Amino acid sequence: MNLEEYKKRAAKQGDWSPGWDAIDVVFDQLYPNQEPAHFGTNLHSRVMFGGDEYIDGYSIYQSPNGYKHIVTYGMTELYVDEQAVGGEWSGWGYEMTIKLSEEETEDCLWAISMLSNLARYTNTQKRPFEPLQYVAGNGGSLHIGVESAITALLIVEDTEILGIDSIHGRVDFIQLVGITQRELDMLIKDPTNAEILVEKMKKENPNLVTDMNRNKSYI
Repeated sequence: MNLEEYKKRAAKQGDWSPGWDAIDVVFDQLYPNQEPAHFGTNLHSRVMFGGDEYIDGYSIYQSPNGYKHIVTYGMTELYVDEQAVGGEWSGWGYEMTIKLSEEETEDCLWAISMLSNLARYTNTQKRPFEPLQYVAGNGGSLHIGVESAITALLIVEDTEILGIDSIHGRVDFIQLVGITQRELDMLIKDPTNAEILVEKMKKENPNLVTDMNRNKSYI
């Protein structure tokens, strides 16, 4: 689609969200004929309306492999923007995902709050995340109020969703994986342990699903 075609489509379809649609397409391919649970942030809380929410929505898919797969909408350029057409990267160049070993959608909502905070950090501090980077917490459970040995995050490329070249530029999908305090300490000591950790985790957990009941440390 060239710029002229883009303008015509935008004029014809007032609610067109090409970046949002691009994300939907890749997840629809992984989860065909599935209607995800979707959570949109309050309009007035969104940055475009003067609020402090940088993510406009979240979709939670049910994997046939038994876990929930969450994706954000907001780190990339979602809506019509003629200046973004043909760019190298769409927005920050990625959306965030996380996979949770939960049966109920309601048990995943804490992760939405966490993703919101990470998006706010990137946008306010101008510090994007990238694969094999760790995100340290405060030493407590990632799920506030629920006891867990999972206290921090490791970032990897999503194990199932490949990046795409959208009309607004490249969009990658970075996956957040919960790790234990011991694993975090080893990464702080030597960041090159990240590749070793991912390799060992994948042997038992190929899709790097975050299990908040995990006590075992892999390094």
